[in-house]
Amino acid sequence: MVLTIDIGNSNIVLGVFENENIKFIARMSTVHNFTVDEIAANLYAVLNIHNTNFNEIHGAIISSVVPQLTSALAKAVKTITGVTPLVVGPGMKTGINIKIDNPAQLGSDLLVDGVAANSLYPKPVIIADMGTATTLTVVDTNNNLLGGAICPGVRTSLNALVEKTAQLPQINLESPKKVIGTNTIDCIRSGVIFGNACMLDGMIDRIEAQLGQKCFVVATGGLSEEICKQTKHHIEHNPTLLIQGLYILYKKNALAN
Repeated sequence: MVLTIDIGNSNIVLGVFENENIKFIARMSTVHNFTVDEIAANLYAVLNIHNTNFNEIHGAIISSVVPQLTSALAKAVKTITGVTPLVVGPGMKTGINIKIDNPAQLGSDLLVDGVAANSLYPKPVIIADMGTATTLTVVDTNNNLLGGAICPGVRTSLNALVEKTAQLPQINLESPKKVIGTNTIDCIRSGVIFGNACMLDGMIDRIEAQLGQKCFVVATGGLSEEICKQTKHHIEHNPTLLIQGLYILYKKNALAN
């Protein structure tokens, strides 16, 4: 079995692969000041809940956008499984060429998304990762990761809206029946859901215009499934894209050595 871990700003996502298939995916909250022992205890509990035989974990890989947690989580994995995890970073075999101005600035999550989409979907491909931030990443027909765009995340935007206004409530997000809301909650839902759907449609149009060709589009993370139902473009929803990308990277690197 191979343990894949994505450390995000809000959540740590764990995936275990067995015989090329995802055995399970689990989530833990990202707590920036956790110690190695605290992370190890939580990791042990999550793996235990899913009936994981620690002795059968022969490999691990970590992607992180929270640098202060990367080393601690790597040590926790080593403590529990005896395996030293790979950490996504410079020098890895990826199968794609990074064409942004400063490749060192590319977030590991965007790299992993790009690796997964490059392997799994037709190109050119646009990857929309809708987490704490909504990121758009473009990979062209020559396996070049060209760059993309970063927008405020869906939940991040909603939280800011509620915190900065005196009378708007915190709500659960689901698609309203119509664009023109007739009460406060549906007005917020319309703005957030349909507004983000329009943003995706508009950005896809602009990216395709710049490239001069149509793109395949895949979305992952957060509320992407609900929002993709409202877009005019067809967008493939893949909630496990990043975990799949980590496993692809693991095979390209650990198994090649």
